[in-house]
Amino acid sequence: MCALYQKNEIYDEAVLAQIQKNYRDILGLIGEDVHREGLEKTPLRFSKALLNLTQGYSMNAHEIINSAIFNENHNEMVIVRDIEVYSMCEHHMLPFFGRAHIAYIPNGKITGLSKLARVVDVYARRLQVQERMTTQIRDCIVETLNPLGVAVVIEAKHLCMMMRGVGKQNSFTTTSSFYGEFMNNSDTRREFLSLINK
Repeated sequence: MCALYQKNEIYDEAVLAQIQKNYRDILGLIGEDVHREGLEKTPLRFSKALLNLTQGYSMNAHEIINSAIFNENHNEMVIVRDIEVYSMCEHHMLPFFGRAHIAYIPNGKITGLSKLARVVDVYARRLQVQERMTTQIRDCIVETLNPLGVAVVIEAKHLCMMMRGVGKQNSFTTTSSFYGEFMNNSDTRREFLSLINK
């Protein structure tokens, strides 16, 4: 799929125009005056924001990790914690946001630490459910690094629960996904959970 959004904000003009038209129609359908001053440019701003928030569809998480793999004889846990997560619930297209914690145990290869945060962004910048995103991050690390173990925990607040429906403002959702040593060795898993909860 071609990139719709890039760092220099180059957009596919046909896609941008179609989203603008559709969003202008939606604003009219809910009873708004799409010609009033405050809304005149909203369809364009919304279109650009949507393409930014879903740019993960045009990015490849495996390529990101593969761009920075190094041979290293380190077989202890590597943790990157408190990675900011901003995503969109695919059921209501409302944001959910929180933190991701990732650990892996190298098997002769390591990757740049920033690459793990970028992998989170690739999967977060799509219409998502938190459960699937957690597994996708784990699987990408397993498939690219072939580590001895991987652990991913995501904690998030969902506006679809906070602003609508059940209306529970203080609820958090926590998801986890483990592979290898983190799944098979309870001491390893316990150490990881202890370290991210400090």
